[in-house]
Amino acid sequence: MIISGAFLGRIERLKEVVKRMKRKLFLVVLVLIIAMFLAGCSGGGIVTPATDEAKIKSVINEYCLAINDQNWSKVKSYCVYGSDRYYAVCQMEDLFNTAYLYCNIITINAYADILNVSIDGIYSQAYCYVSIIMTGCGEYESDTKYTYYYLQKVGNSWKLY
Repeated sequence: MIISGAFLGRIERLKEVVKRMKRKLFLVVLVLIIAMFLAGCSGGGIVTPATDEAKIKSVINEYCLAINDQNWSKVKSYCVYGSDRYYAVCQMEDLFNTAYLYCNIITINAYADILNVSIDGIYSQAYCYVSIIMTGCGEYESDTKYTYYYLQKVGNSWKLY
């Protein structure tokens, strides 16, 4: 088989075209990869605002954690000032301060299993299974029950009342 010079010239030009196409394809793929990388590095992606239900659950859980830490000012910060819940926390604080006169070490374990949350405008109620265990002076007292926590939206946060 005899191959003419013109045919070889066409093959060489075709090779050059293929080489340029590969280079362009490489650049297109590279730009797409860089674009995807930069889109993925936008500070953690899209931040969705917490739903009211998630905020309510968070408030109840943080309330229990603050009780466990016996951080009474923090516990009160999760309550509407002057509400029944606020004054119940004040009484709990007084009880534990009195107990400290007799025992140096007092522990509290408070836990709320949130079973249902319903929201009506700026008011909400959460049905929970609550467990509180207090130990001190070698004794313990426990209370477990199903109960409702009532919350009110104050500004953009929920507070117990």
